[in-house]
Amino acid sequence: MGTLTIRSFAVMPFDENCYVVSDNTGEGVVIDPGGMASTILEYIREAKLSIKAVLNTHGHCDHIGADDAIRDATEAPLYIHKEDAPMLGDVKLNLSAFMGFRALARPAEHLLSEGDVISFGQSKLEVLHTPGHSKGGVCFVGDGVVFTGDTLFAGSIGRSDFPGGSEVELIGNIKKRLLVLPDDMKVYSGHGPSSEIGWERVRNPYLQW
Repeated sequence: MGTLTIRSFAVMPFDENCYVVSDNTGEGVVIDPGGMASTILEYIREAKLSIKAVLNTHGHCDHIGADDAIRDATEAPLYIHKEDAPMLGDVKLNLSAFMGFRALARPAEHLLSEGDVISFGQSKLEVLHTPGHSKGGVCFVGDGVVFTGDTLFAGSIGRSDFPGGSEVELIGNIKKRLLVLPDDMKVYSGHGPSSEIGWERVRNPYLQW
């Protein structure tokens, strides 16, 4: 496995975390480019990265807003879980109409399922299907890291009151799929600071019952 370099961008207006993940081969992926495409692309150019995939943890507007701009500039294909794929082209499903703007993306080149593996350079990210925030919510697990989107936050969990959400399902999947990961695994979420699985298992108030 390559040593991962993780560069995060707090994308406005929702402070959504976009991640550019690369290894020492110079290859990488972009996770959840919700906006600020020019800033993300500037970093990619300066770091001389070859982007192999654009990955969406789910289909809400604040995570997909710059999908097309990033893949147009990098020629990288887009991946999203099959359950959330319809959200890319529907402003009601992706909640942008509710937020007062339009966020749209072309259909994804690849639809994700549980257990799929995304490879770049010497590194891999495995797909965990963790519905609850949305039907097609996924997490990406790599070497010592997990990108949780809006499933798990530092000290909190994702909202479950949007269409397709379920609090019972969300908490169940976090406990069953994420809290079984190693204590020192770094958690990179869709909003807010990073954390570790061990800390969340013991101290996250939403996971203590």
